[in-house]
Amino acid sequence: MAKDNIQEQINEINRKLDIVLEEVIAQRETRQSIEDLTSDLTIVGNDLFKTTVTELENAGIELDAEAVKQLLFRLLRNVETISEMFEMMESLSDLVKDVTPVLHQMGLDGIHMMNEFEQKGYVEFIRETMNVMDNVVTHFSVEDIRLLADNAVSILETVKSLTQPDMLKAINSGLVVYKSIEIEDVEEYSMWKAIKAMNSKEMKKGIGFMITFLKNIAKETEKAQKESL
Repeated sequence: MAKDNIQEQINEINRKLDIVLEEVIAQRETRQSIEDLTSDLTIVGNDLFKTTVTELENAGIELDAEAVKQLLFRLLRNVETISEMFEMMESLSDLVKDVTPVLHQMGLDGIHMMNEFEQKGYVEFIRETMNVMDNVVTHFSVEDIRLLADNAVSILETVKSLTQPDMLKAINSGLVVYKSIEIEDVEEYSMWKAIKAMNSKEMKKGIGFMITFLKNIAKETEKAQKESL
């Protein structure tokens, strides 16, 4: 019985030794593979370095080993910065992917809006407005525009006065009367007939209006002259 137990323990020890031995052999094979790979990479690296140096020399480029070393050191010192830069580039790429559909839709909306403006006549209106501006620039000098700017207040005051309801009514009445007169069928008046017509109430009122109008014009002109002095 004791012999059987001892034999079992020996067998267990041998089994474990076999496992350890297999692990040692595997590690040795792995180490050998790493050494072979390192040797091959060293050979390839040396060949690549020599080839690169030769190519640079043939191209007339001198490779400063010290400068390359300093560059490598700087890259190593700024690994974190370089990593942040790549993260920013990835974020920018994601932003472009997100914004591209929006910009595409905005472009389509802009095209539809321009098409709608053209159908409504806005484009043609702007084109004709530009023609008006061209005519203004062609027919007026810079000095004319300067004078217009200097007298803009007076012009606007005049326009303001003309657009008052009583003035618009008077102008409209004058236009109605003018349109109602047949120029070709106007009656001829002799001197005596004209003097006789001037005695009518309407003519007297009209003459009074003209005289009052001219007198007021003279007063305003005199007033403007005094203000300019």
